[in-house]
Order: sequence, then C-alpha cells, then structure tokens
Amino acid sequence: MKTRTLAKQPNKIKPTAQAYAELQQAFDHFNISLFEGKLPQCLLTLQREKKTCGYFSAQRFGDQEGHRVDEIALNPAYFAVEPLQEIMQTIVHEMVHLWQFHFGKPGRGRYHNDEWADKMQAIGLMPSSTGAPGGRRTGDHMADYMIPRGLFDQACQGLLGDQFKISWYDRFPPVEAIAALQMVNAGAQGSSSQSAHTPEPQPLGASLASQHEAVHDNLVATAVSAAPINKSNRIRYTCNCKTNIWGKPALKVQCLECQSEFEAEECFSEPARTALKGE
Repeated sequence: MKTRTLAKQPNKIKPTAQAYAELQQAFDHFNISLFEGKLPQCLLTLQREKKTCGYFSAQRFGDQEGHRVDEIALNPAYFAVEPLQEIMQTIVHEMVHLWQFHFGKPGRGRYHNDEWADKMQAIGLMPSSTGAPGGRRTGDHMADYMIPRGLFDQACQGLLGDQFKISWYDRFPPVEAIAALQMVNAGAQGSSSQSAHTPEPQPLGASLASQHEAVHDNLVATAVSAAPINKSNRIRYTCNCKTNIWGKPALKVQCLECQSEFEAEECFSEPARTALKGE
C-alpha cells in the first residue's frame, strides 16, 4: 500500500505572522506612495467571501480601551490565481474607501460615487463597472483597471520589483478562477515558440500558479452544485440591513431603513476580477 508523504513546514516559519506582515508591508507602501502617509492604520483580515476579492468596513473593530479601527478584508481564495498586481489593486481600491470615510463623503450603502471615482483615477486606477474601458465610473458594483504609467503603476512596480511576494495562498480557489487560469495558460503555451528547456519570463504581475508549477499542481478544484430551478418565477431580494423580500425579476425597490436598494440574491458586493470583472 502506497502512502503520500506531505511536505512539512520548517518549525521556524510562523505563517500567521508572515502572511499578515506582507499585507501590512503593501498597505504601508501604498499609503506613503499614493496617500502621502495620511491614511490611519486599519486591521487587515483574510475573509473567504464568495465571489469577492475584498471589502472595506468602517470602524469594524474595537479594543478594550475603546479605540476603533477600520477593516480591509482580502479573499485568499484568489491569491494563487490572480496576478499579484491585481491583488495590490484590490488593496488600494479598499484603501480609497478608507480614505473617503475619513477625508471625504462616502456614497450611501455600497454606492461608489463621483468623489470615490475621482480619487481612484487620481492615484492611477480607472474605475469601471466592467473592469475594462467603457464601463461606468460609478455604481454599486465597481471594479477598476490600471492606468499605464500612472501613480499606481509606478508604486506597484516599486513594490513588486523589491522582491515583494504573497507567500501563502488558499489551495481551494473558486472553480471559475481555476478555469480562467487554465485558459490563460493554454493560450500562452499555444503561442509560445520557445524551447521547453527555456521557460518564458513571467511579468511581475503573473499569478503564483503561472509562475510556479508546484503551486499550480497544489491547487484543488472544488465541485459546484447546480443552482435549483426557480419554478415560481419569484426571486429573493436583500438590502444592506439583511431584510429579505420576494418579487418578480428585475424589481426596483429601496429599503427605507438603510436607504439601500434591494438586490437579487445572486448579486454580491465585490465581484472577483478574474471571473466577472466587477468590483
């Protein structure tokens, strides 16, 4: 009977300290290079929110002495399959929300308003509802894309060029993210004319799975069950305060309690860049 021996990590490695130190390094770097070091410190967390790259939550944590801090959460499920540059975009995207909470006027609920969009563009990220040119600059669900040679581009190159890395990744990324990665890799292999013994150089923003065969082989694709068929032709809508209502498709309703729009249950707050190009 054959058994598989799992690689053991050295005793000196402290994964928690290492993972969060890297995120803190990125936050501090962009705070100085894009926000003149004016952003208050926040609590960086790792959260597996479905189809979400990250989110900002104002004054989410408090300590026993009465202090409060904001939260910027990142989804580690995408760390292995998203380009490192896009992970940094997510951090900065949420840092703009933090900036607006302390120095501007945030939109109601999840709405990304003109002030947020202007700040994003000023630091080198173009807001877009599709994650590509031509999308709306404002809305409830927003993504962004890097402006070439803009401030973010320069700051990101400075960080990534200094051997910065994300060491730990979730081995169970979303199925759609693995599928997108496989399509990209297949296209790269089909167009490459280099010898098999001469690996093609990877850009600074390449994903971990693209850069390292061991990472790619270590990923586990989880099965996704088929969505149940809705025979009643009615769907559930939820607002920011988690009130649910049922109604016909394409219904437009606003909650009087939290002033947010009710959204169909298949909607979500920060869509993953790889799969849907939404925020």
